[in-house]
Amino acid sequence: MTKRKLDGIVAKGLWLYVLAMGIFHLYTAVFGAFEAYLQRAIHLTWVLPMVFVVYPMFENKKSAQSQTAVPWYDWCFAVVSAVPGIYIMLNYNMIVERMIGVDEITAIQLILGTIVVLALIEATRRAVGLPIILVSLAFMGYCMYYMMTDIATQSGTLGNFSLANFCDWFSGAFKLLIEEMYLTDEGIYSSSLGVSATLVMIFLIFGGFLENSGVGEYFMEFAQAFTGTQAGGPAKIAVVSSCLFGSISGSAVANVYGTGTFTIPLMKRIGYKPYFSGAVEAVASSGGQIMPPVMGAGAFVMASFLNVPFSRIVVAAILPALLYYAAVLVMVHLTAKRDGLRGLPPEELPEKKSVLKRAYMMSPIILLVYLLLDGYTPMYAAIAGIVLAWGVSLPNPKRRMGPKGILRAIHDGAKGIPVVCTACASAGFVLGAVALSGIGPKIVSAVLSVSHGIPVLTLLLIAVVCLILGMGLPTTSAYILAASLSVPALGQLHFNSIAAHMFVFYYAIISNITPPVALAAYAAASIAEDSPNKTGWAACRLGFLAFVIPFAFCYDGGLLLQLDWTHNVISIVSGVALVFGIGFSFTGYCGGRIPMWSRVLFAAFGLASMWKSSLVSLGGTAAIFVLYIFCQKVFADKKASSAI
Repeated sequence: MTKRKLDGIVAKGLWLYVLAMGIFHLYTAVFGAFEAYLQRAIHLTWVLPMVFVVYPMFENKKSAQSQTAVPWYDWCFAVVSAVPGIYIMLNYNMIVERMIGVDEITAIQLILGTIVVLALIEATRRAVGLPIILVSLAFMGYCMYYMMTDIATQSGTLGNFSLANFCDWFSGAFKLLIEEMYLTDEGIYSSSLGVSATLVMIFLIFGGFLENSGVGEYFMEFAQAFTGTQAGGPAKIAVVSSCLFGSISGSAVANVYGTGTFTIPLMKRIGYKPYFSGAVEAVASSGGQIMPPVMGAGAFVMASFLNVPFSRIVVAAILPALLYYAAVLVMVHLTAKRDGLRGLPPEELPEKKSVLKRAYMMSPIILLVYLLLDGYTPMYAAIAGIVLAWGVSLPNPKRRMGPKGILRAIHDGAKGIPVVCTACASAGFVLGAVALSGIGPKIVSAVLSVSHGIPVLTLLLIAVVCLILGMGLPTTSAYILAASLSVPALGQLHFNSIAAHMFVFYYAIISNITPPVALAAYAAASIAEDSPNKTGWAACRLGFLAFVIPFAFCYDGGLLLQLDWTHNVISIVSGVALVFGIGFSFTGYCGGRIPMWSRVLFAAFGLASMWKSSLVSLGGTAAIFVLYIFCQKVFADKKASSAI
């Protein structure tokens, strides 16, 4: 969404406001957060006024004034939106001691609860977009209908409709809804907002330190030095750099603009078609959110939902993420070999020796991963990573972070919170409505009824639901919505809980590259200057593995490294076979251009390698290897005969 280009005293004041917010969250990360409901209320109270100042009510491209000045009504919105949170801070003990559903909600609480609901809806519309608001309103509307019907039934007035009775039904239901959304930790201030108020905020600040210390720039140089001269080098630079950078960022679109402005022109320069160049960047940037350790904040939410150690999510996510990126690298490599696309000249790229001498720049990420896997909390690991990111900046005079640099890093990280915060808070509308109305079991029953309880059909149906929910939503909020509605259905079919959540998470992510609403692909298309739909469909082909792997790990726990070593190794080998099988099939190249029957066989054997039966899986893997040897021999014989 468009942001105002503020200047003067307003810009300076906002800079200090965001800095203070970042410092507060750093303080609570180091010395301990407040009780959950209070911490979340403070977090949202800090963010809402910022949204009304930064994001205009309407995008008016004709009027520069609407983008640079804050109108009086937005100042009013900013002030009013903070009042409900301030009330919670001042009356926290009274609120937590009241009995939900027993103590009557007061008039002031009803008014303030209504204000925060309306303010959050408008703030989310501005910062995130309309889709999540429509979903939230639909669930709250159903919740109101359900509670009005329940009130009418209990009072014995259900069959006696009148305006007075309707007002009584509506009033009673509305009070219950506002109480759930405002005065409990199951609505707006639910666990989804808690993730934003603690983990996401700290990791955004960690990202700010990575950028300001030069670690982010080093990621790009590392990718350039080790992949730039190879066939299709710029495309591989895009894949590797987006993989490294994307895990920290929570937005696929932000990843595209962060790395794509450099990589897409390079890909076009060596001969990749514009739409393919955009597709490579879109797929690579979207995949960053499935790459541990951070996974764009999704891993934190998942660990919270599953109530498992964060390290379990990291371990489960690593193999599918590596296979995803391996598939993209294989396809861009084979496309480059097929079309005769070379890499960049060595003189245009950083020297490998120079890059390796600064390998210590990777240490903040390495430390983060080590601490997470060693059982330390994500907050502790992030703080340690921040300190080390500051430390690695010291040897470089251009990047050395003094007091000003540290404050700038805190600000640069904290300023990215509005989108995540408002999306997570709005997801609380759905969670609260589900809790109040009991619609969750009904959705589970509907899914199982339509699919007749057939596991594969259930997975297909949930995949479609996740893709639809993910259209236009940030990954984290799309995952929260999809998980709350879909995962219980998979649980009924006895799928592993981590696999079920990972399935939903994957499809929430790949909605970014799936037309008709593929935000990452559209962002890349704008840089590549080609058709958004063409770019989107090309991205779907490149990211095909992301559509297949979730089905596979629902049946094969080895892909999530959840089984014994023997089965895990078989899953790794078959996963690698799938990568090459799909790569050869989709590009039509295996040492040379292969006929259609070979492409069909490569695809079929690749899918067979992911079968839940180890025997079939190993058979498919062996068949891919044999077919590969056959193709290599055919083209070697052709070259020998042409030489004669």
